[in-house]
Amino acid sequence: MDERSALTVGFDLDMTLIDPRPGMVRAFDTLNEEFGTELDGQHFAAHLGPPLEDVLRGYGFDEPMVKRLAAHFRSIYPTVVIDETAALPGAAEALEAVRALGGRTLVVTGKYEPNAELHLKALGWTVDRLAGGVFGAGKGEVLLAEGADIYVGDHFGDIVGGHTAGAIAVGVATGPYSAAELSEAGADAVLDDLSGFPAWLANRVENPQNDRGAS
Repeated sequence: MDERSALTVGFDLDMTLIDPRPGMVRAFDTLNEEFGTELDGQHFAAHLGPPLEDVLRGYGFDEPMVKRLAAHFRSIYPTVVIDETAALPGAAEALEAVRALGGRTLVVTGKYEPNAELHLKALGWTVDRLAGGVFGAGKGEVLLAEGADIYVGDHFGDIVGGHTAGAIAVGVATGPYSAAELSEAGADAVLDDLSGFPAWLANRVENPQNDRGAS
């Protein structure tokens, strides 16, 4: 099986493969201390997905301040967030399930790519392609270019990204949305977490006509 014909599965990162919320709260607390801002780290951590700059613009900061805050957040990220981050249930097994079928694994995330790479290294995970700094339809462009068959994520924007690429969008209810909400938003399949992904994937490969389904 050559690379382009191999099963290709993309995964979101935050709240799909990893849980970085404690570190995210600490990072926002650090920004507040250093810049005198009043950023809500708890709210940010509970709604991961959209680009950081968009979150900061929501506070009414002008563009120079948005850039300063985002740059500082990213600079402190390796020491504040990485060690506070844990793999979500079934994440490593989900990546291995794709490889066991001779497939390719992608991580396509809104996170700043160098910091996303640090997470993968910290957890000892190797993927065939990492793409950072993309969200919603922007994820779809990457997935389409990579020939992704499936995209797995916890956010409504991940469903948009998967469908933009013509891929099966699998929702996992480990982020801000429930299984019912992900299904209503158009996910083709919904899992409580990635623990159920290997079995779902095996069934999908054996029964490719089943484009929709939930567990």
